Amino acid sequence: MRVEISSILLEQIVALAAAEAHEVCGLLLGSDDRIAAIVPAANVAADPARHFELDPAALIAAHRAARAGGPKVIGHYHSHPSGVAAPSATDAACAAPDGNLWLIVGVGEATLWRAGPGTAVNVHFTKMHLDSR
Repeated sequence: MRVEISSILLEQIVALAAAEAHEVCGLLLGSDDRIAAIVPAANVAADPARHFELDPAALIAAHRAARAGGPKVIGHYHSHPSGVAAPSATDAACAAPDGNLWLIVGVGEATLWRAGPGTAVNVHFTKMHLDSR
């Protein structure tokens, strides 16, 4: 499945990731096949250099806005400042098999994944085609 994102939004996410030494994170808004907007959020993890945890207030506010007619929360993005743009073991351990998108920025690339039901573990990540225009 292809998921569309504007090159401007993708560049914004990559720039946010490049500007910080710790993991950055935020929300992806839109529909199942299109990322229409992002909401940067604070990383409130105890060790933001190695993990991310979205600020719960940002997540709650985005879901409230969606219920009021705003864009739907379809997933989130985060960075691996010195790693690859693929889900880590920690990502897999913390993810829910809910179909949400995970846009991960690593060194020199960004990749998109969908979290779904797994077999041996709780979550299986499927790499998606990110269509940047």
